[in-house]
Amino acid sequence: MKNSKILSSLRMKNLVCRLSTITLLILFISCSEKSNDEWTYIFDGETFNGWHSYDGDPVGSQWSINNGELIFTNNDDESGHDILTDKEYTSFELSLEWNVSKGGNSGIFYGVKQIPEFSAFSTGPEIQILDNDNGYAGSDLEYAPSLFDLVKSNNSNLKVNSYGSWNHVILKIDHQNNLGTVKFNGELAFTYPLSGTEWDKLVSKSKFALGSERSDATYAPDFGKFKTGKIALQDHSTDVKFRNIKIREL
Repeated sequence: MKNSKILSSLRMKNLVCRLSTITLLILFISCSEKSNDEWTYIFDGETFNGWHSYDGDPVGSQWSINNGELIFTNNDDESGHDILTDKEYTSFELSLEWNVSKGGNSGIFYGVKQIPEFSAFSTGPEIQILDNDNGYAGSDLEYAPSLFDLVKSNNSNLKVNSYGSWNHVILKIDHQNNLGTVKFNGELAFTYPLSGTEWDKLVSKSKFALGSERSDATYAPDFGKFKTGKIALQDHSTDVKFRNIKIREL
């Protein structure tokens, strides 16, 4: 009888230990999933903390902040005042809203490396920002929200709001699955490979192809080659605003 009670007690302790282990495992998984679901604002709406100019200097006077908006106001005839995140990212989701001026043009880059003799677009692929109704586009691959000169959207339900209105883009870069995804104003715009044979084919037809004979050819030997890099916002000599800039690392 005594041995039976001891055995029963041991079984109960074993069960409690197992339940405790399972509970801890559930809590660990829950915390991990919660962490992965959390968005981090990379623009705080008040300061340029976490951002700098492409040349490494503090953000220039053409950029300003008002009412939680990151604003570029063109006040000269030269572009090149791109700004970048201090931090580099690999796989992530980036969510932001943009509002461009009439005829305006800008861009969102990822995988950017600061190489002195080049610009942000020489390394980082670009999600195009454009006033599609009034801005200049050299081809269908240059309208918003295309992956500039590489991939366009064939979604007939996709709507690009005109200048002076806000548009929302979510860019997902998933190197584990070699997949880039662009969602725009609530619609899936397109997906594309991030590297490999299919990516190389896209680049080979673009202005970034080495040896390209196109009139707009751009010498960019490292274009799209970096899995880890900075996010950049473009000065294209036209006014543009950004807000609600946040990221979720994968």
